[in-house]
Amino acid sequence: MNKKNIVVSDVSKEHDNPIAELVQVACQFDSNITLESDNRKINAKSIMGIMAFNPTEGMSIDIVTDGADEKEALSAIEKFLVCQ
Repeated sequence: MNKKNIVVSDVSKEHDNPIAELVQVACQFDSNITLESDNRKINAKSIMGIMAFNPTEGMSIDIVTDGADEKEALSAIEKFLVCQ
């Protein structure tokens, strides 16, 4: 299991449809990917979960990955959310 805290950038400036694109990035990996903030935990592969979670600029999020490709998954989600 890997876990990292990040602060979300303005993803709407970098991506046309950030919610759908985030789910697409997450679905590329076999690992479980969870986003956590303020006692809320959602599956990053769930479009409804991401819509409800609504990651916005300045939000502090823990990315938690668990599985065979957890390091790669964490890196990809981090890059997406911090717009690297």
